Amino acid sequence: MTETPTRPETPTRTEATQEFPQHRLRGPFNSAFFHAMGPYLDSALHPHKERVFADLPGDVVEIGSGVGANLPYLPAGATLIALEPNRAMHDRLRAAAAGHGIRLDLRERMAERTGLPDGGADTVISSLVLCSVADPDAALAEVRRILRPGGTFRFVEHVVAPQGTPTRAAQRAFRRPWGWTFEGCSCERDLEGAVRRAGFADVQVEHYRLHTPFLPFNTQIAGIARA
Repeated sequence: MTETPTRPETPTRTEATQEFPQHRLRGPFNSAFFHAMGPYLDSALHPHKERVFADLPGDVVEIGSGVGANLPYLPAGATLIALEPNRAMHDRLRAAAAGHGIRLDLRERMAERTGLPDGGADTVISSLVLCSVADPDAALAEVRRILRPGGTFRFVEHVVAPQGTPTRAAQRAFRRPWGWTFEGCSCERDLEGAVRRAGFADVQVEHYRLHTPFLPFNTQIAGIARA
């Protein structure tokens, strides 16, 4: 583990304990895409994020932190343990954390293998991440493992649309190019079912629909699961 301070009031460190294959095109493309589209996406998602990310504590674990879309929802001076395997995201994430006054503990880890201790986290958050993990059930089991009893998993995710709808047809038609472009992202996952299967003590889920040009992405859920 090495110390890489961004600036004195927002120290940053990066733990790179595992090596992950990095696609020379997709990694940088996704970093640039989410950096450019972040304000637009957040404007659409803001009411839902504002609800489920309300009153976050001073120490938060995030799976798939990307370029820092959720940093504005953390209290100033908070510490974020950011699990982000795409190295191309890291520089933008560091800069965004410094700009928001967040202490960043950046770890190049997968959601299924966080390397964090049992029961050590008060809160884990994710947004638009469970669609692209290799094994959602394993990732959610890992979230439960690292949460303390009574801790919360707060999520905003896009999910499979109901059968027979135009959105479901679009998800099926675009699944291969969409998945290749967005590093394994699937528009066809029943993530509510996965969260409910994961064994949380309580799960509260809101269903909603966005109205964006990204039709396969528009069916969404936001919720809070308590360990």
